[in-house]
Amino acid sequence: MTTNFKSILIFTDGACSGNPGPGGWGSILVFPNGTVREIGGANNETTNNRMELVATIRALQAVEDSTQPIAVHTDSVYVIRGITQWINGWRKKGWKNAEGKAVLNRDLWEELSHQVGRLKPAKINWCFVRGHSGVPGNERCDEIAVTFAAGKNLRLYQGPLLQYTVAIHDIPENTELPEMKTKEKKAPAFSYLSYHGGSVMRHS
Repeated sequence: MTTNFKSILIFTDGACSGNPGPGGWGSILVFPNGTVREIGGANNETTNNRMELVATIRALQAVEDSTQPIAVHTDSVYVIRGITQWINGWRKKGWKNAEGKAVLNRDLWEELSHQVGRLKPAKINWCFVRGHSGVPGNERCDEIAVTFAAGKNLRLYQGPLLQYTVAIHDIPENTELPEMKTKEKKAPAFSYLSYHGGSVMRHS
């Protein structure tokens, strides 16, 4: 369990039915002064990645004090790698990806980058939590996002941390992003066998 009452603690999640299809997002903010704020919303036609980005953007927009460190917890590898690794390369290439194609969701990436810049000098730590693994903050954000994606209403909490029923500080010790899986290159064949006229032959 990781507990840090000096940081602004954020959880975010996005959901989409159909991908593209109706989507929703949810975020939780816990402030060092002992207050909690849940936020969420919906979009009639969107994608899961866009909802993950929107959840993160809306959470950062709700932060006014840029002097305190911020810990953003998300199950989206896409969001974390995008804002910490890929975005500078995209800019240098004129918002083209490694394949030379236009970067998807450029509008949201630019807005997320703007929010990160707005909050400087606050240090933002990007923390990875596995989805549907029992992390209370992530599970609650998922509930908010899925409910909004389904077009249903949900009462969002705003009030004292002491009265919040979610064990929001129950966070795994390891929140590092898993390493990217690389495709293994097949070793070139150095020989092959053939069968002809009743004989087996080896060829280079």
